[in-house]
Amino acid sequence: MSLGNGRHYLAIPGPSVMPDRVLAAMHRAAPNIYAGGFVETVPGIVADLKAVARSTGEVAIYIANGHGAWEAAACNVFARGDRALALVTGRFGAGWAEMVRALGVRVDMVDFGPRAPVDPARVTEALLADTGHEIRAVLCVQTDTSTSVRNDIAAIRAAIDAAGHPALLMVDCMASLGCDRFEMDAWGVDVMVAGCQKGLMTPPGLGFVFFNARADAARERADCVTHYWDWRPRVSPPMFYRYFDGTAPTHHLFGLRAALDMIAEEGIEAVWARHAALSRAIWAAAEAWGQGGPVALNIADPAFRSHSVTTFRAGPVAVALRDWAERTAGVTLGLGLAPGPGAESEAVAGQLFRIGHMGHVNAQMVLGALGAVEAGMRAVGIPFGAGGLSAAAEAVAAGA
Repeated sequence: MSLGNGRHYLAIPGPSVMPDRVLAAMHRAAPNIYAGGFVETVPGIVADLKAVARSTGEVAIYIANGHGAWEAAACNVFARGDRALALVTGRFGAGWAEMVRALGVRVDMVDFGPRAPVDPARVTEALLADTGHEIRAVLCVQTDTSTSVRNDIAAIRAAIDAAGHPALLMVDCMASLGCDRFEMDAWGVDVMVAGCQKGLMTPPGLGFVFFNARADAARERADCVTHYWDWRPRVSPPMFYRYFDGTAPTHHLFGLRAALDMIAEEGIEAVWARHAALSRAIWAAAEAWGQGGPVALNIADPAFRSHSVTTFRAGPVAVALRDWAERTAGVTLGLGLAPGPGAESEAVAGQLFRIGHMGHVNAQMVLGALGAVEAGMRAVGIPFGAGGLSAAAEAVAAGA
């Protein structure tokens, strides 16, 4: 018998839960892509994307996933033979670095491990060693979904400035935009990449590259850029068709328009506060469970924990826990991802599970997921400390 035959909860760190309002907005006939209401909608979408990113710069929209946004950003900034500094705190920081290297860029990787954030002092040290200013850009991820670390982007910018280095700051916000506070202009970020399928609550398919004038100046010498990835024709184009270098992703834009309306109605500050409060409930449960068993949060310091995804360490029965939760309780938990290459890293991944709490998520969804986790631990024989659900309920009450 299964107890999971009601409405299933996909509690993975993206694609996130899609609001009915977004799905309904997409359920319509194809529009005219040359004139009329659809064409008039796009400038408003661009303006509202900038508002979510707290940016007065530009944003290029691509029909792509996050890896496409990575490549678009890199192509517009680097020339072959350039040098970059990649700050790695998990699988996705390493993945972006590897993509940039494949373009012919020399990449220096500073790995901070799978359980720690970027250390700004080491960033300053690495840039001071680059006396010829060969490093064109510093790459980092605000939230790496494999480890659930949340890096202090303002501190990284300060570290670059402390070295007196002209490198651009390029940030991946795939898992954090619309969930964690992000201030592109105020924090001195030059390029930011994001996607539509997490905090922006839209089915996967759109990638975004935000950039400022400093980054666009780098485009002048970038010889990696190709016709499709070029960001310049996509911002303030002379004709609508050039926004997307071809046919517009019509129905994704309808969905995104509805999602941005929902964010504006709630208010971005309130969206950030909701994610923070729900995160504290998850952390409270995990900390109580850990008093009597192996369950532990991957990131020890709350100041560096993501507000959109939480990675748990649960030992060798993590896979059994995920299977039970999906099959019996109707909750799909995120699988563990290897934080880096190699058999040892893959072995660690099998002892992890993740809860995505991004976008269209509320208190009852999070409390329900935590209840399923606790029931699953009982069912598969994971020992744990008492009071986890009570601690989460208290955190929700305090957050509200």
